[in-house]
Amino acid sequence: MSTPNGVSAMGTGSGVLVLADVTRVHGRGPTAVHALRGVSLTVGAGELVAVMGPSGSGKSTLLNLAGGLDHATAGMVAVEDMDLDALSAAQLAAVRRRHVGYVFQDLNLIPALTAAENVSLPLELDGATACIARRQAREALAEVGLLELVDRFPDDMSGGQQQRVAIARALVGDRRLILADEPTGALDSETGEEVLRLLRARCDAGAAGLLVTHEARHAGWADRVVFLRDGAVVDETAYAVTPQAIATSS
Repeated sequence: MSTPNGVSAMGTGSGVLVLADVTRVHGRGPTAVHALRGVSLTVGAGELVAVMGPSGSGKSTLLNLAGGLDHATAGMVAVEDMDLDALSAAQLAAVRRRHVGYVFQDLNLIPALTAAENVSLPLELDGATACIARRQAREALAEVGLLELVDRFPDDMSGGQQQRVAIARALVGDRRLILADEPTGALDSETGEEVLRLLRARCDAGAAGLLVTHEARHAGWADRVVFLRDGAVVDETAYAVTPQAIATSS
């Protein structure tokens, strides 16, 4: 297994993502806010896990910690057997570029870049040549059904097309962990289902996925659902029938 800048693997088990007794506290003293309280979660290769809960339950905090965008106050977060808290800023940035793909509701596409340029940007920032990065970007755009839009700018696309470009950017290269925060929130139901189908397909191909959603029908695409309340895991449901079977039986 490759690690950034020579960081050694720590042997946390079979999960691509492992959170062990993770707590996140914002502030100190009587005004401190406990965003997460002792959360433990493992997401393995080929698995899509949905996270549900009311507003303020800690869903987005969990996703930020999983992707190394925030640090735990206590406990451990590991991606591909690498303890994120033990990494330097440069090493953590390398993990995010090489191992983690993000799909957020606000997309974060760069308006001045074409679809291909938006998708290839993480690869180029990681040192890939423009030729290699652009070829992989085209492959990722083809995977989401947008190969014909490689040279189009975000403002010239529909909302659904922009979201699929954002997914292509999350999937490009060899991303082993896909994090999605309400990725269908701004989409119509048909386009939203297509987005979830793409996420499901990447997990079926071997990636680990973590999906934050408030829609039970969207959570139905996951292998299991974790419920958060007040920063703690209060319930977990595993499906006895594969989500693919559910999706294709209707």
